[in-house]
Amino acid sequence: MVKIQVFTFNPFQENMYVLSDEKGNCVIIDPGCSSAHERTVLDEYIRENGLKPLALLNTHAHIDHVFGNEHVLRTYNVPFYLHPLDLPVLKMAGRSAEVYGIPGFTESPLPDHELADGQELVFGDIRLRVLFAPGHAPGHVVFHDAANKYLVNGDVLFKGSFGRTDLPGGDQATLKRSITEVLFRLPEDTVVFTGHGPSTTIGEEQQSNPIWHY
Repeated sequence: MVKIQVFTFNPFQENMYVLSDEKGNCVIIDPGCSSAHERTVLDEYIRENGLKPLALLNTHAHIDHVFGNEHVLRTYNVPFYLHPLDLPVLKMAGRSAEVYGIPGFTESPLPDHELADGQELVFGDIRLRVLFAPGHAPGHVVFHDAANKYLVNGDVLFKGSFGRTDLPGGDQATLKRSITEVLFRLPEDTVVFTGHGPSTTIGEEQQSNPIWHY
């Protein structure tokens, strides 16, 4: 079994995830911890549960999902995975912090490994399949665990909504294809852990998500 811990951090109320197996191995996805307090909350959770971080994964590189990249990489010395099409987005994060008036942003190091569609990632007993799902961001990916029936999907699909497409590299038609031709082909009982807001299921969104009307 995989335990999924969610933390909601930073001014954008972004959901970051720590996935851990029964042996204490863990993976950190989209660390949004933007303050000393939020970084401490993350570190205390890892320490108190005796976890060993094995990797940092980004679904995409918008600023709210990478605030904590530098801290995680410096503190835990783990490899960093990102889709190459989102590398320009990662490099623009500092500029985004200036635009949003957010002080004290620390630039993320560059990734160690590229993510690709269909790639299988194994960290201890945590097994994730990478699915390419652009539209919100050019290199957006999601992480699917078929055995445990969940998806960490960043900002592609939300409960009753979907990711914005008005940021650089966004495209609404592309996002719709990612949702309807990639995510909606997963089993209906797949739990979708979102980048903002509550979780949902593939089946629920297949029935009622407004993306069908766009």
